Amino acid sequence: MTITRRGLAALPALSLLPAAVRAQSPWPDRPVRIIVAFPGGSTPDLAARVVSAHLQQVLGQPVVVENRAGGGGHIGTEQIARATDGHTFGVSIGGPGSTGKILNPALGYDPETDLMPVSLLARLPFVLAVHPSVPANTAAEFVAYAKANPGKISYASTGPGTLSHLVMEDLAATQGFQAVHVPYRAVGQAVLDLVAGRIQAFFAASGGVLGQVQGGQVRALAVTSPERFSALPNVPTMRESGVDSDPAVAWIGLFAPAGTPADRIARVSAEATRALAVPEQRQALERAGFVVVGSDPATFQALLRSDVQRWGGIIRRLGLRPEG
Repeated sequence: MTITRRGLAALPALSLLPAAVRAQSPWPDRPVRIIVAFPGGSTPDLAARVVSAHLQQVLGQPVVVENRAGGGGHIGTEQIARATDGHTFGVSIGGPGSTGKILNPALGYDPETDLMPVSLLARLPFVLAVHPSVPANTAAEFVAYAKANPGKISYASTGPGTLSHLVMEDLAATQGFQAVHVPYRAVGQAVLDLVAGRIQAFFAASGGVLGQVQGGQVRALAVTSPERFSALPNVPTMRESGVDSDPAVAWIGLFAPAGTPADRIARVSAEATRALAVPEQRQALERAGFVVVGSDPATFQALLRSDVQRWGGIIRRLGLRPEG
């Protein structure tokens, strides 16, 4: 075979092909990390482990879940935002994942610019749960008792600026009562203190308090969803329970650091949705109090924008600031 001058000129370009192929090698080429901004056994952790188990099967690489709790979810969420290895994703909730910078301008990351939505994994209605010693059987009676006993109600949240905090602060402001905020690192710790009577009330995400309500250890007065929650069919909505308040729902979402390539986000989003659609996994999460979703990034992004508008406005209206 004779090589022409044109052919010789093409040889340097051809010699570059192996490097180009290597540069486009399949992703991932090493273990994938999922940071969970709350402790093991928490509701975000449960959702993350369902997704991680599926991802490990389909990606062909180990998928390691790392729990980085603290600061009401802000510590772990910041670590998600700051990751630069191209193989890190993370699971967080409302507050650290949406309105954190509005509550605390000194926060080390900005959810709107430093995080990219991947998939809304689940929604969880809040349950207004009280210790049995609280003399209230409805949300309206709870409000009346709190108004008659200013400062006597101590209530839990999963951290300053999280939705469990903002929902109670909004209720107190609109209904005209005072209550003492006690932030916790995780739902489980707050529920333990609620059962023990060390706090009196908690707007708990349904998955965190379902067992205690069903076991009679705490009393559920109302749910904050627009309609009744199927796992607690006898518990009325806030409006049915005598308090006219806007619905509020907790959520758990999968994020990536800003700058993560769009094709990786699309792939992980699609696989997370497939993981949550597996009947056994979906049913297990539903029994634990989840409303399983699994969404594309655009749907999750719309929720985040809605959170920033609604809860950011409440933070500003009430003049809320970080606690500590």
